[in-house]
Amino acid sequence: MHKSPFIHSKLASLRRGERWWPAEIVLRALGLALLAGCWRLAIIAQRMATQPAPHPASAADLAVCAGVVVLLCAGLMLGIEGPGLLRDVPLTDWFTHTRGSRS
Repeated sequence: MHKSPFIHSKLASLRRGERWWPAEIVLRALGLALLAGCWRLAIIAQRMATQPAPHPASAADLAVCAGVVVLLCAGLMLGIEGPGLLRDVPLTDWFTHTRGSRS
């Protein structure tokens, strides 16, 4: 896929840890939207769990609860860190070499 020079330069600056306000706004707004979706899904999960008759968990119950966890994690990650998730992190040699090449 061909990237425009503008997008390529902005992604490179985000990897260096420089701030770019449009990316801050969009990624944090996406985090808030995911947290709102998590809240709505959590209400559905609570309603499913409090049905009148006791019932074992179904596949739908488990899928809804897994969706709550995924949306919560992704929303918090984007809301707290934002474009900082794209920052390059220096790794030691332990993580950058394959097992056979260590001495």
